[in-house]
Amino acid sequence: MSGLPIPAVAHPRRRALLAAGAVLAAFAAVPGARAPRARERRHDAIDLDVVDATRDRPVPLRLYLPRAAGPDRPVPMVVFSHGIGGSRAGYAWLGTHWADEGLASLHLQHVGSDRSLWAAGSPFALVERLHGAARADEAIARVRDLRFALDTVLGGALGERIDAGRIVAAGHSYGANTTLLAAGARVARDGVPDDLADPRIRAAIAISAPPFYGEPSPAAILSGVRLPSLHVTCTDDVIRIPGYWSGVEDRVAVFEAIGGERKVLAVFSGGSHSMFTDRAGAGGPQLNAQVKAATRELTTAFLRGVRDGDDAGALRAWPRRHAAIVARFVGPA
Repeated sequence: MSGLPIPAVAHPRRRALLAAGAVLAAFAAVPGARAPRARERRHDAIDLDVVDATRDRPVPLRLYLPRAAGPDRPVPMVVFSHGIGGSRAGYAWLGTHWADEGLASLHLQHVGSDRSLWAAGSPFALVERLHGAARADEAIARVRDLRFALDTVLGGALGERIDAGRIVAAGHSYGANTTLLAAGARVARDGVPDDLADPRIRAAIAISAPPFYGEPSPAAILSGVRLPSLHVTCTDDVIRIPGYWSGVEDRVAVFEAIGGERKVLAVFSGGSHSMFTDRAGAGGPQLNAQVKAATRELTTAFLRGVRDGDDAGALRAWPRRHAAIVARFVGPA
C-alpha cells in the first residue's frame, strides 16, 4: 500500500515565492476574480517530539491549533497522515487552512516511510527502499502511529482544548490507506490484525487513495467503512512506483467500495498525484493553485457537515462554483 508524493527540491524561500506566484496567476486567469488578501494567522504550530515506548518508535507530530481553542471552547481535530516520503511539515496548505477555520490539525510523521527514504543510502536502491516502506508491517505501524498520536494529544495538556468526540482522520496517498484502515477497512491477511479501527474517528478524508495492493476485492476490505467519507483525486492522478502502479480508476474503485452511504467523490481535470502535496508546480502552477483552493473549500464544507450534521447545501453548491476544473462529482442529491 503506497503512494509517491515526489519531494520538492527547491530552496524553501524559492518554493514560497513560487507558491505565491502560482496563486496570483490562477486568480488572474479567472475573469473578475480577485486574489485573496493575506489575513492574520489565527493558529499556532506546535511540534511534539514523542516516542511510543511500547514500540520504541518515534512519532514526530505537528499540531496546528486555533488560538481560540480552550477548555471552555474545545475544537474538532483532523489527524493527518502523509504519503510515502513525507513528514509532519507537509500538507501545510491544508493544516493551516483548517486551523484558521477553527479546527485543530494534527500532522503525523511515520518514521518507517518518511522523508528519510530520499536520503538514506544509494539513490540506485531507492525503489528497494520504497518497496520496503510499503510492506504490511509498515502499513500496520502507521495506523498504530495514528492511535498513539491521538492518545498523546488527547491525554496531555493540550487535550482540554480538543473535542475528543469530533475527530476526523485524513491522509494523502499511502496516508489515505492509513486513514481508511483507521476508519474500519479490514484486510484478511496473515499478520494483519483486525483491530486497527480507532473508535474515536467520526469521518475520513482520503486524497489520492491507492488500492490495497494484492487484494482482489476492494469491497471485501472497504464495505465495513461506514463513516462519512470524502474522496479527492484527479484524472491524471497516477502512482508510478514499479510494482505499485495505479491510476484514477483505482481511486474511484476505493470510493465505490466504501460501505457508508454518506460519501462524496471529487475528481479534478488534469493534475498529478503529487499536486496534493505542498509542491506549487505539480500538475501545472495555475491548476495547482486552483485545485488547492477548491480542495480547501470542499474539505471545509465536508468537515462542517460532520461537525454540524448538515453538509448537503454547501456540498451541492461546490461543483457549480468550480465547474471549470471538476471532471466528476458525486455527492448529496
